[in-house]
Amino acid sequence: MARTVRQATGSDGESRAAAHLEAAGLVIVARNWRCRFGELDLVARESRPHDTLVFVEVRARASAAFGGARASITAAKQLRLVRAAEVYRQFTRSEDLPCRFDVVVIEDGMLEWIRDAFQVAG
Repeated sequence: MARTVRQATGSDGESRAAAHLEAAGLVIVARNWRCRFGELDLVARESRPHDTLVFVEVRARASAAFGGARASITAAKQLRLVRAAEVYRQFTRSEDLPCRFDVVVIEDGMLEWIRDAFQVAG
């Protein structure tokens, strides 16, 4: 079955984001990890300054129209990511590792890596 333009854009964006993160020293440990709460685009480990599990949401858009890629990461989307990350941490027995949520935005061909894009409430 042929991929849609949207699927191809998303997949290409994830590959580009993964390459960028790896070049910065992160190790990608999972791609497109799914559970009942949703999908984690990329899961990485960063060893400096300390071992951290990094959950990365990738947003690729052809343009900034309709608020752009950043605007598409709503509070509801953040909650789904947090819940999926909790399941991932239980599944991989990595609850003891600190974690953070990053976002990679790709718009008009430009890539921006936003570390600690949002915090887990509570």
